[in-house]
Amino acid sequence: MPTVELPAPVEQLAAGAAARLGWHGTVLPPMTLLGRRVVVVAELLTDAHAERICLGCPPVPDRATVATWVWPELRERVPAPAVRINGVLAVARHWRTGLVSTVPFSRYAETAIVLPWWAATTHDYLVNCLPRARRHGVGVLTADPEGVTDIDLPGATECTAVELDATGRWLNEAVYERLSTVVE
Repeated sequence: MPTVELPAPVEQLAAGAAARLGWHGTVLPPMTLLGRRVVVVAELLTDAHAERICLGCPPVPDRATVATWVWPELRERVPAPAVRINGVLAVARHWRTGLVSTVPFSRYAETAIVLPWWAATTHDYLVNCLPRARRHGVGVLTADPEGVTDIDLPGATECTAVELDATGRWLNEAVYERLSTVVE
């Protein structure tokens, strides 16, 4: 039975996967969003960021406050999103953990999971993982023993959310807060 360890650090696997998938932006350190440990790839929207700085509107990570931003009476008063989330991925030892972590984000961005190479050698991977990932639009990558990632299944490339809902705005603000500390 193969070892259950990842072939490389999560940050290295995530950066390799983002590059392989063609996701542009900053690969943020792992963070917990919606109760799931994920790695977000996002880019700063410089015009909106500059406007928010001028207006004195820093990131607002409070979920209850951001939830009011979709109210009709407040829609014209809320700041513009200052980041674009290009992808959300989970680096996991098992495909079920990866899917559980990424599927809630498939509405807001492209999603993918990164698994160790040995996970792709099981019957369970072929008959359960790949069909379920395809159904949810989640890309699947495997990392070889040296930590180099390769795409097994490309994910969906379009996002179904037309307008950000309360959860999408909050995710945007949480990522904006993290990105602003990494970029500065």
